[in-house]
Amino acid sequence: MLRRTLVILAFVAAALAAAPVIAQTAGDDPMSTPSSTGKVPVGGAEIHYEIHGDGPPLVLLHGGVNPSDTFGAPLAAMAKTHQVIAIHMRGHGFSTDSDEPWSAELMADDVAAVLRRLGIGKARVMGYSLGAAVALHVAMRHPELVEKLVSVSVAFRTEGEYPEVRQAFEQMPGMAAAIGSQIAASPLAQLYPDVDWETMMRKSGEMNLVERDWSEGIKAIEAPTLLVFADADSIRPEHMVEFWKLLGGGQRDAGLDGSQRPASQLAIIPNTTHYSLIQSPLLTEVATAFLSQ
Repeated sequence: MLRRTLVILAFVAAALAAAPVIAQTAGDDPMSTPSSTGKVPVGGAEIHYEIHGDGPPLVLLHGGVNPSDTFGAPLAAMAKTHQVIAIHMRGHGFSTDSDEPWSAELMADDVAAVLRRLGIGKARVMGYSLGAAVALHVAMRHPELVEKLVSVSVAFRTEGEYPEVRQAFEQMPGMAAAIGSQIAASPLAQLYPDVDWETMMRKSGEMNLVERDWSEGIKAIEAPTLLVFADADSIRPEHMVEFWKLLGGGQRDAGLDGSQRPASQLAIIPNTTHYSLIQSPLLTEVATAFLSQ
């Protein structure tokens, strides 16, 4: 079992090394140049943000470790219809960190602080993986800031993930130095030269070891929400359906005219995994259609 977990972690480190090249060369949408950038001090950290495009404000939140996965082609696609506010989570990308342990709640408060500094009263919020957890907590903790929500590939309860995913997180703090040194020698470190990779891997593991069940908070979300998953995700399919039901979905037939359907929506993207989903053009197509309704 341990050997399998080590292989998983080694594969993740190798994928991270290649990710910046993929993000900058996939299709015709390389990482774009922001129209403005800034940093907002929050609780001992400085949270970096970038603004791209024009239109209704959309906060875009990246997945763990590698912001370029989300801020390459997906950002360029979303910036065609929105003013995208791309926020680097504390300890990631161009943001700094503090000694405080990471949590989705803490990072959600960071996002709220950036929006308030920018004078944005309400925004659409879209997050992937770690960013989806943070986006959900922005909607739960700061509902007045969220107009619509797109949650891409996250479990609201610990048991929603497959056992091998949990095992990988359990091993991560103890392997933080080894994994961190691999990433520090990769192209990803050239994109984000000030990141403490060992600390990132340790805190990422510790953050995901905490048992979670956000059921009650999810049920209270008021913003129309789009849930998106891969058809071969790291999350159990029955958990996806349970998540959808918490938001009012799957309760009855919608009727011939669709008038009985809930305000929130569910999408499962074919031929994708948790790790490839963010680069799927169908994801941005589905998200843009939902946000534009």
